[in-house]
Amino acid sequence: MNKIILLFITVTVSVNVFSQTSLQKIEPVSFSDVNITDNFWKPKIEKVATKTLATCIYQTEVATPRIRNFEKVARNTGEQHEGIFYDDSDVFKALEAMAYSLKTNPGAEMEKKCDEWIDKIAAAQQPDGYLNTWYTLKGLKDRYTDMSMHEDYNAGHMIEAGVAYYNATGKRKLLDVCIKWADHFDALFGPGKRHWVTGHQELELALVKLYKVTKNDKYLKLADWLLSERGKKLAKGYTWTAWKDTTYAQDVVPVKQQKEITGHAVRAMYMYTGAADVAAQTGDADYLKAMRTVWEDVVYRNMYITGGIGSSGSNEGFSVDYDLPNEQAYCETCASVGMVFWNQRMNSLTGNAEYFDVLERSLYNGALVGLSLSGDKFFYGNPLASRGQHQRREWFGTACCPSNIARLVASLGDYIYAKTDNSIYVNLFVGSNTIFWFNPSRVTFKELGKAVPVEMQTNYPWDGKVKLIFTPERKVKFDLKLRIPGWAKNEAAPGNLYNIVTDQDHFDTQLKINGKISEYKVENGYMIIEKEWKKDDVVEIDFPMGVKIIGARPEVKQNHNRIAIQRGPIVYCVEGADNNGKAWNVLIPENTRFETMDYKVLDEPVKALTAEVPIVSVSDDGLSLNIEKKKIIAIPYYTWANRGKNEMQVWLPTKITEVKLDY
Repeated sequence: MNKIILLFITVTVSVNVFSQTSLQKIEPVSFSDVNITDNFWKPKIEKVATKTLATCIYQTEVATPRIRNFEKVARNTGEQHEGIFYDDSDVFKALEAMAYSLKTNPGAEMEKKCDEWIDKIAAAQQPDGYLNTWYTLKGLKDRYTDMSMHEDYNAGHMIEAGVAYYNATGKRKLLDVCIKWADHFDALFGPGKRHWVTGHQELELALVKLYKVTKNDKYLKLADWLLSERGKKLAKGYTWTAWKDTTYAQDVVPVKQQKEITGHAVRAMYMYTGAADVAAQTGDADYLKAMRTVWEDVVYRNMYITGGIGSSGSNEGFSVDYDLPNEQAYCETCASVGMVFWNQRMNSLTGNAEYFDVLERSLYNGALVGLSLSGDKFFYGNPLASRGQHQRREWFGTACCPSNIARLVASLGDYIYAKTDNSIYVNLFVGSNTIFWFNPSRVTFKELGKAVPVEMQTNYPWDGKVKLIFTPERKVKFDLKLRIPGWAKNEAAPGNLYNIVTDQDHFDTQLKINGKISEYKVENGYMIIEKEWKKDDVVEIDFPMGVKIIGARPEVKQNHNRIAIQRGPIVYCVEGADNNGKAWNVLIPENTRFETMDYKVLDEPVKALTAEVPIVSVSDDGLSLNIEKKKIIAIPYYTWANRGKNEMQVWLPTKITEVKLDY
């Protein structure tokens, strides 16, 4: 017998609208230069390298026809295509994840499998550079006439894989296939040639990656041109068979004039990531101005507390402002992965830490929940409440999410550190080590510069203590910029869509340098330490990890009289597996105090939260409600649904306003 208790919280907030249009150039440190050592992410990276990628390989080669389609094209014997027209992209995303894994977990067998796939992909390329198994096997002659058919989306993921594999191994075969395709596409489209709008954005950001590895600026210009084509409403001679409303693919107004988030969430994230990449290379501030406006629309009015986006399943994307249903939340895993991509780029352009506040929220909650603790089962959509009907699956007909979360986790090192000519940025708190190079003379050889090895030690996200150890051989002067997470400053999220109602055991973030408590200044959300660094300098930070009770703006009607629970970057939920099979019979009064406890969800060690709260039940005669206090356990949201089908809620009621019974 399930009870749904709805509620109402009224919160008064003020929004400080931030407008920033100046471009900076902050360079993230590549994952390949970062060695992750901590107890939270390292096991997940290793699990992706073994369990997740083994699943992707099996599903790609054996259980589905994805690789077979490339083999059929190469044989050229009139065989039929199997599957969906965008299945090629899943091969490429898996291959990209495999390339990242080769860098962090080298293995001869994995590299051999990559080379085997690449040989099959190369054999399927047509003499003119075209590569698409759907069109080729079906003998279709109408290439590039229907934007909804993902021809360029597939190729974009191929380019990302080709660049990743070249960077991981130095092998050029797939990269050369990508260059041949890009040259083929560039010969057809661009200024003075055919018009084109990508139906599913992806090619834009991929072309910037290709430009960065080849140094051929025609790929950057092509990416910029593709963005400029959107929203012109020209008689372009193409069709959209999959939909009539071009809002779905963000093709209503030009990118530089866009102000609202619309349509399909993943397409939007890939497009804005591509726009940020182009802006970083060209210095075009108009892209940044538009993206900031759209970003505010996403984060201030359309983002879940988990960092997930896309409330509507009908368009896999956005509906209207503040429409954030919990049970019906779509929150595709790929969209949260896209939020990580986009927010990193926005931070690199602006140096503002609030983008990493959002990135961290999406990473630890909205994205990570898409991967099972065992590494071999997945979520496509990620609701914030369940009556027990949801379960993780081994694969999907549309299988973008498994390989997408795999490539994100495998490349996690991309998001930890960044640098400029005179600054080191620490954006995520992950036990790891890397080496920074500072070169005052601006010569290109690292040997002539100054090496600054850095080691980060932490038990984050369960513990707020972070230690950084610097071991340069020679003294080096630079600014250290350490992100102070918004939640550590009593800020639930930028824009006050969410607010911290109660912050248990709060204290200000503490800084020690070489064992002594130090004052610090804050700029754009970063703690700034300006000094000349010497060998064995140690910086220690202590972030407040008290439990935070969070409310939503009154416009979010689904969360009236409800609260969410967060500790550090982790959003919590109540799941039936820990609470006698129930999650819908809980009340959380405003004065509830949660205690932190060591706990395990299957084999995953976590910090769980426990409190004694009112539990609602129906009397034996069914004529009244009983309320008695019992202990409940709340677990990290990313761990739910790993123990079978279960009731679950993120937003918990504070009072009884309505009761619904399921028999």
